[in-house]
Amino acid sequence: MSEDAEKIIERLAQDLRAGQFTPGSWLKQVDLQKRYGVGRAPVRKALEALAGRRLIRHEKNRGYSVHPADTEEADQVLDIRVAIETGFAEAICRNAVEADIVELGGLAAEFEKIAINGPFHLLYDANLAFHGALLGCARNPAMVALVADLRMRTSPAPASQWLDRSRIERSAQEHYDMVEAVRTSDAAGLARLIRDHILQRAD
Repeated sequence: MSEDAEKIIERLAQDLRAGQFTPGSWLKQVDLQKRYGVGRAPVRKALEALAGRRLIRHEKNRGYSVHPADTEEADQVLDIRVAIETGFAEAICRNAVEADIVELGGLAAEFEKIAINGPFHLLYDANLAFHGALLGCARNPAMVALVADLRMRTSPAPASQWLDRSRIERSAQEHYDMVEAVRTSDAAGLARLIRDHILQRAD
């Protein structure tokens, strides 16, 4: 991928996070070329890359658009995730081995590194990697697949998933806290952390 395309990917991801585009609006290539001062090819590559990471939507024969604002259904999906993921906290703590804890620590560190230094468009993938590994410790692939399907029903756009930069930083710390809960086999603490993490509670 060209250097121009890489730059546009990051700039567009940052603008999406900052709410520079209206939820549900179409991302027209000609407008993005003017906005970022580049040609058609880098913009097209950037749109393809961000759609592949689900940071924007792609509809065949229509183009690319910003994810719409989350609906009441999205809140219901979060409640379902809370019920499932907290319900497996005990199994996660019981079945996790030292190699799992080391891997989780590394993934937490990678999320924090991207949160601080970028590139921001990789943050969603880093978050998925951490949570996939955490749930994987329960040794229940059917549950992991179910949660992955539920995630597909809500917007992954950074502007909606993380309300502001302080929430991103808090999420990074919560990842470390979850690793510690697994390491100490604190299932109740892990369940509480998972619930608050999913719902983005302040306390």
